[in-house]
Amino acid sequence: MDFQFDATANGRRLKFLNVIDENSSLCLAIRVGRRCKAKDVVAVLGELTSIYPAPTFIRRDNGPEFIAHALRRWCKSSGMTTAYIEPGSPWQNGSAESFNSRFRDEFLNTELIATVSEAQGLDYRWRWEYNTLRPHSTHQGRTPLEAAQPAAE
Repeated sequence: MDFQFDATANGRRLKFLNVIDENSSLCLAIRVGRRCKAKDVVAVLGELTSIYPAPTFIRRDNGPEFIAHALRRWCKSSGMTTAYIEPGSPWQNGSAESFNSRFRDEFLNTELIATVSEAQGLDYRWRWEYNTLRPHSTHQGRTPLEAAQPAAE
């Protein structure tokens, strides 16, 4: 998990929570709003664990939303551990940083967004394209969605 920031056309802040599966590079969620607190992170993770199996751990930095008691309690009650990266060490969260770079270059730097709801629609489309159409060299030319599928026996 990691955050990215941008702004709407009128200069008001947008905060994006990006949740990436390290193994498949699948973008599980992009949550956008004017702000995102620990309770919002918990809500996104709750939605994801109702769809996907809960991961063993969640890798994140030491931002206030990620070290908050609410998120730590939720992780503990869900049986997950935390894998915090060292401050100033983005290479320890390579999957999220790689995704963020592409998201910045291909989405945030190219779209002029007017509203939060417009950002939600546009980021949904971009996430779908990223997951289903974009081959990744890390996965031998397979898309993140293909990499997330169990191998055929």
